[in-house]
Amino acid sequence: MPNYNKFAAFLKFTQFGVMLTFLVTDLVSFYIFFESVLIPMYILIGVWGSRSRKIKAAYYLFLYTLFGSLFLLFGIIYLNVIYGTTYIPLLSEKAAFSITEQLFLWVCFFIPFAVKIPMYPFHIWLPEAHVEAPTIGSVILASLLLKLGGYGFLRITLPLFPYANVYFGPYIQWLAVIGVIHASIVSIRQMDLKRVIAYASIAHMNLVVLGTFAPANVSGYDGALYLMIAHGIVSAGLFFAIGFIYDRTHSRIIWYYGGIVKRMPRFVFFFLMLTLANMSFPGTSNFVGEFMIFVSLVLSNFQVLIFASAGIVLSAVYSVWLFNRVCFGTFKNKYFNISFCTDLTRTETICLFLLVLCMLFLGVKSYFVIQFTYPVILK
Repeated sequence: MPNYNKFAAFLKFTQFGVMLTFLVTDLVSFYIFFESVLIPMYILIGVWGSRSRKIKAAYYLFLYTLFGSLFLLFGIIYLNVIYGTTYIPLLSEKAAFSITEQLFLWVCFFIPFAVKIPMYPFHIWLPEAHVEAPTIGSVILASLLLKLGGYGFLRITLPLFPYANVYFGPYIQWLAVIGVIHASIVSIRQMDLKRVIAYASIAHMNLVVLGTFAPANVSGYDGALYLMIAHGIVSAGLFFAIGFIYDRTHSRIIWYYGGIVKRMPRFVFFFLMLTLANMSFPGTSNFVGEFMIFVSLVLSNFQVLIFASAGIVLSAVYSVWLFNRVCFGTFKNKYFNISFCTDLTRTETICLFLLVLCMLFLGVKSYFVIQFTYPVILK
């Protein structure tokens, strides 16, 4: 079988595992599919990675996720032994957890989801995995796999352990704030295009955690869910854009770029739109999600809001800096053959156009998503 067929097979296996993780209602099945996506991603990075460090990145992904999954497995075994079921709706309705049990089980379920999102300090594996993964691997990793952690919080942790959520909530919010600020500052100092977007993803997903653990606040939950959808679209577009330019230059070192607008104006237009969305510019999908999250923080924890607002400024700094450094200035002829920097093909244009169109549509017509998510969040 040709290599591209094997590559497509592993991609489909990953998507299949993610879809089943979202659909199942039993914790044992959830655990199986939650872990099954690790295998194809490990192979995609280890075999089709772009550089010599791909094996290290694959090990990082495998070991960090496996470490968190041990806690998840232990919590599921405990529930099955003590309560005789792992069916999520039944546990949320009839299981009467004591305070000690809630605190213990909450930790068991929190760690694997925090690793998957990832939260600080479990985030080390993500930049390595993004940098070494092929373009489509980075797209799936950012748009789908990271959302499994946020889904786990909303689907399992919040309904099953209400007392523990209130108890640990303030600590988790401050930890998420540290993650937002840390990832944003580190993003400014990166020299690899993919690393900048990877750390930006960490910052945005930590904002999702902020909204998720806003105490008894529907706006926070809905904002977290909306931002996960928006981030999946915008981050996919950014990784596609970086992949397209990498195919032409065979380098992702930021300092080698400059003056791309003179050779690739169509690319620069789409890159600008995605950059504005990444910094949550009004009218984009990310803005709606972050706005709802910050509204929830006004109502629940104003001190956290003040520090989290630094993420807005920092995201503008690294986004504008990246766009300016890549697109404007002088073209570096000594690093790249200028004749190779042709503008986007028809297929590449259609790909970015559809993502930008979805991003703008969700930024203007937010009710299209909220009308489906809000009733579910209320339950």
